[in-house]
Amino acid sequence: MDREQLERCHEALIKLKQELSEEIASLEQSARPVQLDQQAVGRVSRGDAMQQQSMALANLEQCRQRMQEVMHAEQRFSEAEYGYCEHCDSVISLPRLLARPESRFCLSCQSAVERTQ
Repeated sequence: MDREQLERCHEALIKLKQELSEEIASLEQSARPVQLDQQAVGRVSRGDAMQQQSMALANLEQCRQRMQEVMHAEQRFSEAEYGYCEHCDSVISLPRLLARPESRFCLSCQSAVERTQ
């Protein structure tokens, strides 16, 4: 991978980190404990509020996990190891890195990881 391609991937990584930071902040607001409007009566309102909170918590966890992957990718970038599969050391394809800049594995190794989970 040449310098220009690496820079494109790094820009995508920075953009993703910013997007995730904003999404995490928003989800933290949505995941706060349910406080119902006293005017709204009924179990449906409470149930809806609790379901929304539960979904926000699940999404928040996913975003935090992805943020950890982004931070790991940034570390690899600073160590000049970014863009190489952590399992087989082959180069991760540019389209994959542009689509998922936090990718740790090439497609073959990622498929193997997913099969074992």
